[in-house]
Amino acid sequence: MKQESLFSNNNTDNSPLANRVRPSTLDEFVGQEHLLGKGKILREIIDEDKLPSIILWGPPGVGKTTLAHIIAEKTKSNFITFSAVTSGIKDIRKIMEEAEMNREIGQKTIVFIDEIHRFNKAQQDAFLPFVEKGSIILIGATTENPSFEINSALLSRCKVFILKELTKDNLILLLNNTLKNKEAFPKLKVNIDPESIDIIAKFANGDARVALNTLEMAVLNGDRDKTTVTINKKNLSQTITTKSLRYDKHGEEHYNIISALHKSMRNSDVDAAIYWLNRMLDGGEDPIYIARRLVRFASEDIGLADTHALSVAIDVFQACQFIGMPECDVHLTEAVIYLSLAPKSNAVYVAKNKANHDIKEFGNLPVPLQIRNAPTKLMKDAGYGKDYQYAHDDKDKLTDMQTAPPEIKGHEYYVPTEQGKEIRFKQRLAYIKSWHDKHK
Repeated sequence: MKQESLFSNNNTDNSPLANRVRPSTLDEFVGQEHLLGKGKILREIIDEDKLPSIILWGPPGVGKTTLAHIIAEKTKSNFITFSAVTSGIKDIRKIMEEAEMNREIGQKTIVFIDEIHRFNKAQQDAFLPFVEKGSIILIGATTENPSFEINSALLSRCKVFILKELTKDNLILLLNNTLKNKEAFPKLKVNIDPESIDIIAKFANGDARVALNTLEMAVLNGDRDKTTVTINKKNLSQTITTKSLRYDKHGEEHYNIISALHKSMRNSDVDAAIYWLNRMLDGGEDPIYIARRLVRFASEDIGLADTHALSVAIDVFQACQFIGMPECDVHLTEAVIYLSLAPKSNAVYVAKNKANHDIKEFGNLPVPLQIRNAPTKLMKDAGYGKDYQYAHDDKDKLTDMQTAPPEIKGHEYYVPTEQGKEIRFKQRLAYIKSWHDKHK
C-alpha cells in the first residue's frame, strides 16, 4: 500500500525534475557508497527485504526520501507514509491498530515519516508501543540530530544510518544521468558543456535537489531552438545567484558552528574564527547571541592572561545592542580577531571547576567564626567576629587569619600560567604564599 501523494509515478511535465528522474533501484542511486555499496549493511537489508526500524539522518538533498521510495518499490510489506503536519494522534493510532491486525495474519507494515523531527513528543510516543511489539517497521528521515529531536525510547529501538553530503563528483554523475534519462526533458534535446555541469554541481553545495532544480531552471532559461536547448555559462549565470548556505539557528548546525568558532579562537586560528563567525551571521544568527558567547570566551579561555579581553568583549556586546545588524558585523569581527590573538589561559575556568568540586564533595561548610559579621550582642557572645584581623592594619596588607573552612584548608584552585599578563598574578601569588610560610 503506497501513498500516491508522495510516491506518485505520474511523470508529467508539470512535476518537478527531481520527481521525474527519482531512482527506483539502488543501482540507480547516486552517493552514500558507505551504506549502499556492494556488501554494505543497508544495501543488504534492503535487498533482502529484512529492514529493521531505522532513522535516516543527513543534510537536505542527500537521498533520504529517495531511499524510502526505493524501499517502497522493493518491499513486500504494506507501505504507509505519515505527515507531521496532517497526522494527529487519533489518525496514528487508527492505522497502528490496523498494522497490528495485519501483523497477526503475517503481513508486515512499513511506516515512513519524513522530517520525523517535526513530530511532537506525543506523536512520537504514539508509535513507540507498535515499534516495540513489531507491529510496524519505522523509517524516519531527519535533517536534525536524532539525539536531540527523537524520543530516547523510540530512538533506542531504531538503527541510525548517517547519510553524508554529496560530493561534487556525485552531483556531476547525477546531472549526467539525469540528462540521459528520457523522463527528464521529454521531446527536448539539452546541450550543456561539462564546465556548466561543474558550475551547477559546485553551486548545489552537496544537495541533489538544488542541483536538479538548478538544471531545470537552466533548461527553462537556455537558448531554445525548436526542440533543442543550449546551456552555457552566460545564460547559466542568470539562474545561479547566491549559494544557499546551510545554517539552522535552532538545529544541530547552530551548535556545530558556534563550537567551531569557539575552538578556532581557542586555537588562536584567527582566519578560521573569522570564517565561522561570518558563516553564522550570513545564516541569520542573532548577533547578541554571538556577542554573549564572546564575553564567556574572554573569561573561560583568556582570563587574566589579558585583562583587557573581557572589556573588549563587553564593549562589542554593547555595540551590537546599540546598532544591530548589519552594521555590528565589523564589531564582532574585531572582537573575534582580538580574542583569537590574545594569550590564552583557562586558569580562571579551572579554578571555578575545582571550587565547584569541593562544594559538591563537602556540602554546606560553615563560615569560620572569625570572618562572620556580628551586628548584634547575641552574635558577638556566640563568637562571631572573634579574633578577626583587619588586613589594612598590617604593612604588607596580609594576615595569618584563616578564611577558608578547615576541611578545605590548603586546597588550591587558581594556578596561574605564565601567558601574557597572567605572569604578574603568578608572581603576586608566589609572594603571598611565601609571606604565609614565613608567618606560620
